[in-house]
Amino acid sequence: MSAPTMSAAATILLVRDAPGLEVLMVERHHQIDFASGALVFPGGKSTAGDGDPRWIDHCDGHDADPVQCALKICAVREAFEESGVLLARPAAERGVGAPFAAPSQIIEIGRLRAAIDNGEHPFLDAIIAHGLVLALDALTPFAHWITPEGMPKRFDTWFYIAETPPEQVAACDGREAVDACWIHPDDALKAAREGRRTIIFPTRLNVEKLAEAKSAHGAIEAARTRPVFTVLPKVIKENGEMILTIPAEAGYSVTREPLEGNRP
Repeated sequence: MSAPTMSAAATILLVRDAPGLEVLMVERHHQIDFASGALVFPGGKSTAGDGDPRWIDHCDGHDADPVQCALKICAVREAFEESGVLLARPAAERGVGAPFAAPSQIIEIGRLRAAIDNGEHPFLDAIIAHGLVLALDALTPFAHWITPEGMPKRFDTWFYIAETPPEQVAACDGREAVDACWIHPDDALKAAREGRRTIIFPTRLNVEKLAEAKSAHGAIEAARTRPVFTVLPKVIKENGEMILTIPAEAGYSVTREPLEGNRP
């Protein structure tokens, strides 16, 4: 049997102060084969359209690294498809750090969410047609995780963090996500401990890291000053038990947990 193909993916921690720190999380549809029913950050696999060279003219903060640029575009697109939140600004008023597009402009392009999601309408074409540019400068790398070897599906996933555009309303797409909620990191962790929510291992550890901050600005500033360590968990057998391990250098609260009950 051949090894599973590694898929590039991106996810985004959209944060806000309300007034305490909250992060947008979505509940994955229970019929999806990966992490079904889990509470996750919006995100998914990168597509060919995310790497379209035309994006260079339709992004602020376009990364010199084409791989990173495509992943950031993926993160923005997936957040839009799953929650309706769009990190974009008017092309006529563009510039790094410029204000985001008004909610009325997002409502207009929002009518194409389903068509963009199912591949009927290219995301780039929709952005151009609605006079927008993506605000890639708003994204800060937060973490980088790779699914362990031996898993049936493997992802090379970059996590980004960004402050949510004011006045935008999050609503799940009903296809990949069946719920979208703003939640304090501590409340998400408590819900997982009490069995009211399912949060997979990488997501839980990144929620814990997010919980160290007191505000959206503080969380983003911490990410900007913290080096991103690539985490490739390993599964080892110890005293007859399968153990999931990650390097201590990654800076998370744990370095090892039983594999049973954890989805790496």
